[in-house]
Amino acid sequence: MILLRRLLGDVLRRQRQRQGRTLREVSSSARVSLGYLSEVERGQKEASSELLSAICDALDVRMSQVMREVSDDLSLAELARSTQASDAMSAAMRPMLNSVSTTSVTGVPGERVTIKAPAEAVDVVAA
Repeated sequence: MILLRRLLGDVLRRQRQRQGRTLREVSSSARVSLGYLSEVERGQKEASSELLSAICDALDVRMSQVMREVSDDLSLAELARSTQASDAMSAAMRPMLNSVSTTSVTGVPGERVTIKAPAEAVDVVAA
């Protein structure tokens, strides 16, 4: 499950670290306890809009910029998640694939072709 609070915390931490600032400095500027800011950065606490505004002010960064980064990270997380789901579905489908052999497909005697398809999707008709 993708947690918005975790993505937000990651973005806030990156912003703070880019500036070379400590949790103590930012918590003091934002007037929030060091422990609470730490929990927000680790995605363990939800930041209210008022708290987020105070943290952004303390970091001298626009809230819209923070939210844009969160949105970008969310898009990447969703893409990674859908890719994993697609890979899992492909793995689940592999056992359903059967080899079907024919002696002639194009009318050339002796030509052998192997077709892989889901068993229920193949109709065999004798000529």
